[in-house]
Amino acid sequence: MTTRQDCSVLDDGDELGALRQAFTLEDGMLYLDGNSLGPVSEGVLRRVRETIEGEWAHGLIRSWNSAGWMAAPTAVGNRLAPLIGAQPGEVLVADTLTFILAKLIGGALELRPDRDVVLTDAANFHSDLYIVEAMAARAGRPIIVKRINRLTLHEELNDNVALVMLTHVDFRTGEMLDLSGITRDVHEVGALMLWDFAHSAGAVPLDVTEANVDFAAGCGYKYLNGGPGAPAFMYVRSSWQGLLQNPFPGWLGHARPFDFESAYVAAEGMQAYVTSSPPVLALAALDGALDVWDRVTMQQVRRKSLALTDLFISLVEELLPGVFEVVTPREHERRGSQVSLRHEFSYEIVQALIERGVIGDFREPDMCRFGFAPLYLRFIDIYDSVQHLVSVMESESYRDQRFAVRNPVT
Repeated sequence: MTTRQDCSVLDDGDELGALRQAFTLEDGMLYLDGNSLGPVSEGVLRRVRETIEGEWAHGLIRSWNSAGWMAAPTAVGNRLAPLIGAQPGEVLVADTLTFILAKLIGGALELRPDRDVVLTDAANFHSDLYIVEAMAARAGRPIIVKRINRLTLHEELNDNVALVMLTHVDFRTGEMLDLSGITRDVHEVGALMLWDFAHSAGAVPLDVTEANVDFAAGCGYKYLNGGPGAPAFMYVRSSWQGLLQNPFPGWLGHARPFDFESAYVAAEGMQAYVTSSPPVLALAALDGALDVWDRVTMQQVRRKSLALTDLFISLVEELLPGVFEVVTPREHERRGSQVSLRHEFSYEIVQALIERGVIGDFREPDMCRFGFAPLYLRFIDIYDSVQHLVSVMESESYRDQRFAVRNPVT
């Protein structure tokens, strides 16, 4: 059985161990929720202070030019691009994830005017489902949105399909899909592929260039640690730029925004997908959060992610045999960077753990969800977290009625 000393030895040899010092983490807290909100880093604090105390306080409106505020969506996009395997000029950071998905869905449907079916996963994140239905209803022609079991995707692919929209790593179970294989199959029937990387970016290696991905989107506040409500990113393969139209054109996506022309003329490249003024402070925070990523490779991150999740699963099964169902795939090629455990009292168990300083979260209907962010988590953190879980289960402290009271955010 793995001991705490074994975990300490693993930490001593951890090639990413020094990165923990870049983050602000409360003493005694075991943070297994970076898949929902990453912690603040020294890069964020520095960059936001620079923006507020220098660029805003002293530069004021001049900073739109002198500090490059206007170019921030594409500049931060270029910094983020390597994390998903994109090329320079293919990533934009702006808006929220749902709004970016709306732009990509609306534009993609216009590229396939002779097709009338959109396929998406019935188990997709709810916001993705809401927005694809809304954009289909506004397409100007009848569009059928089919919510399918992703295991039956191949049976649904045909020459009526305009677009397939899937989430690469399932937000409940942590199951990771075959990026290249699914994209290839979708292209074989002439359809377009849109990926949601919300639980992938910064968690697993991605290569949208090699996989020939058409479009993708992801958020900046999970594994990328860009802060609560951080702007999302949009990927449009270079060959689609200029062809994919922005269904929500705004003045900053215009080729000549300060000519104040009444007719819209799209800018070149990713700038065409900007709609309104960039959220400068939020972009500064995400820009600062990307500093730590300059010190690692995604291959290093992935090795540690798999080691952490393997350790967590093995300890849970050794110390609490038969208590939980591990719903996250065991196969490395099918696992993201989280582990979800099914139990009848999952919500109460998570609340009891939070009281002990072990921060995870709950997802309906019955899953305890734990995220493993290799930049700052240690192996002893995993060991100690499972020890707390054992104490909660053996003492049945989760049955205390105060843990059944639902919070607005679970």
